[in-house]
Amino acid sequence: MNFLSKIDALPSDKTFTKEDLLTEQFLLNKDRDLEIYYSPHNEFINTEAKIAIVGITPGWTQMKTAFQEAKLRVSEGMEDIQIFKEVKMAASFSGQMRRNLISMLDDCGIAEAVELDASSSLFHDNRSLLHTTSVIKHPAFYRNKNYTGHIPKISSSSVLSAYAFNCFPNELEKLKHQLLVIPLGKAAEAVITDLANKQKLPNHFYMYGFPHPSGANGHRFSQLQSNMRQLKEIIEKWKRTL
Repeated sequence: MNFLSKIDALPSDKTFTKEDLLTEQFLLNKDRDLEIYYSPHNEFINTEAKIAIVGITPGWTQMKTAFQEAKLRVSEGMEDIQIFKEVKMAASFSGQMRRNLISMLDDCGIAEAVELDASSSLFHDNRSLLHTTSVIKHPAFYRNKNYTGHIPKISSSSVLSAYAFNCFPNELEKLKHQLLVIPLGKAAEAVITDLANKQKLPNHFYMYGFPHPSGANGHRFSQLQSNMRQLKEIIEKWKRTL
């Protein structure tokens, strides 16, 4: 289904609201109080990436940014693949979460591992090194709020399980290099651990213990410091493969 034509039909003179986007035309799946909507920013897969950052699901902030960017790029007459690349660059972990994430990546020494001055360049000039995605590829909302990965449990929902245990590992299989995979928070990490235990994941390096960078996670800095030694050991092992 070509959602870009539907995005092109959205009004161009306003900032999008949930009333504009959380609508039937963008609804992909519904399971009681859980709804999953299309967003264009996880369409592009950077198969040449060296680092993958994995969230649980895109939130409303990412979705809104993705639609605003897609609307702009469609109006410019850009080709679809380039639209998806531009949208991903603009929307992935956008807002305060991206700023927190960059700071945490710098603290772990990610930039030095790939010989960059700062991790922020992974989201701009050195975006070719980075692939961003989510266990639940498209934005999921539970009772109209961002799904956190806990209620309902992924394993209790056939819709969520299909994304997490089929779509997500299939996506990682498309990436060519041995990656440093950074799951953001316990919910994403739990899915990756489950897949690893079932031998359904590629042989990448997984940074277990990396906290979720959301501002709502007030313990993220103390959690990061507590796990810093093991995180740096994983980075060092991965660096030897570059």
